[in-house]
Amino acid sequence: MAKTLFEKIIDKEIPATLVHEDEYCVAFRDINPGAPVHILLVPRKPIPRLCDAGADDQAVLGHLMLTASKIAAAEGHGEAYRLVVNNGAEAGQSVFHLHLHILAGRPLHWPPG
Repeated sequence: MAKTLFEKIIDKEIPATLVHEDEYCVAFRDINPGAPVHILLVPRKPIPRLCDAGADDQAVLGHLMLTASKIAAAEGHGEAYRLVVNNGAEAGQSVFHLHLHILAGRPLHWPPG
């Protein structure tokens, strides 16, 4: 099976502006940002969609949430940021490798799009 765009970024086959990297995940700036701060947080394990995660992924999912908070704080937005997970094409997912969007730096109104 062909690697996803995010697997290629994780493997450093495609350049990206990394803001975080550890044994479980990689975070990098979105090339088409929807906010002044728009970072994608991607698990190293290729989970296609959130609904494809299993019980054995619980630890990495929790790690992603805690890491997102740390990244938002490091970017100066620890008190005001939004996390978005698009699950499936009809929800706007275009790369089928689970990822969290960390958005901050402008007012984020509700309801979203």
